[in-house]
Amino acid sequence: MLELTKDNFEKEVTKSEGLVVVDFWSESCDRCLEIMPDVKELAENYSDSAKFAKLDIKGNRRLAIGQKVLGLPSIVFYKDGEKVEHLSGEDLEIEDIENTLNEMI
Repeated sequence: MLELTKDNFEKEVTKSEGLVVVDFWSESCDRCLEIMPDVKELAENYSDSAKFAKLDIKGNRRLAIGQKVLGLPSIVFYKDGEKVEHLSGEDLEIEDIENTLNEMI
């Protein structure tokens, strides 16, 4: 999974063609850390269909807020640079992410 920062976010996400899935997370978010191995597995399984990236909001809080990410965990889908779906919340399950991914591809 690609590590995003405020320096490469625009190039890798908003100026990118195709489907990009961004995992907004934080070390202080237990649920984020719980689902991260499953998200990495999705990234491997769907690497031909989508680019997967993650953004630690620590040090990137303004960027996250600019993307309307106000809660964690948040998985945001971008298609050809446009935000098309945003999944968020403590009850977020990997099945929800995979189902949305399958709808997008």
